[in-house]
Amino acid sequence: MLKIWGRNNSSNVQKVVWCCEEMRLPFDREDVGGPFGRTQDADMLARNPNARVPTIEDDGFVLWESNAIVRYLAAKHSMGALCPEDLQARADADRWMDWQQTTVLGPLTTIFWGLVREPEKFTAAQIKQAIEQAIPVWEILDRRLEARDWVMGDAFTMADIPLGPSAWRWFTLVDDRPPMPALEAWFARIRARPAFETHVASIPMT
Repeated sequence: MLKIWGRNNSSNVQKVVWCCEEMRLPFDREDVGGPFGRTQDADMLARNPNARVPTIEDDGFVLWESNAIVRYLAAKHSMGALCPEDLQARADADRWMDWQQTTVLGPLTTIFWGLVREPEKFTAAQIKQAIEQAIPVWEILDRRLEARDWVMGDAFTMADIPLGPSAWRWFTLVDDRPPMPALEAWFARIRARPAFETHVASIPMT
């Protein structure tokens, strides 16, 4: 059975367990990281020298980096569905998955840590600046979703998965935001997915 190491309130772990649930793929998850510690333990460092979560083991194959894990699992268990079979479509999905980490994550990290994890370390001005930086980023996705149900078009794919937990934090934590109708409609569809509700929205952020 697939083994996942990582706590359930980590957005990066949530990507992986949500992906598994969408495919009805059985897994065994063990709490590691945050208050559970263990990332610096010898056995965990042997699996992931970055001392972060998630890490998986699948039939002896160890893999870290959440988006790489989602790609791997989708390609193995859902080729032609979660993982687009067409090479160009798959590259397009990869692009949006990478964009979540390279572009969305920066300002969102300040917002999340400033409002939830360590508010004592951030000023109101820093949080306000991060929100201002995040708005044009989310507007890029809003434009992408015009006339589309999902990032890749008519079908839910791996491209939507990394963005889902980020959008959950954005919509939950930031009230003063401009309307983005296409993004909001997409997020409503995300919220309607039982696996997202189980593994993301129902999990306390703290």
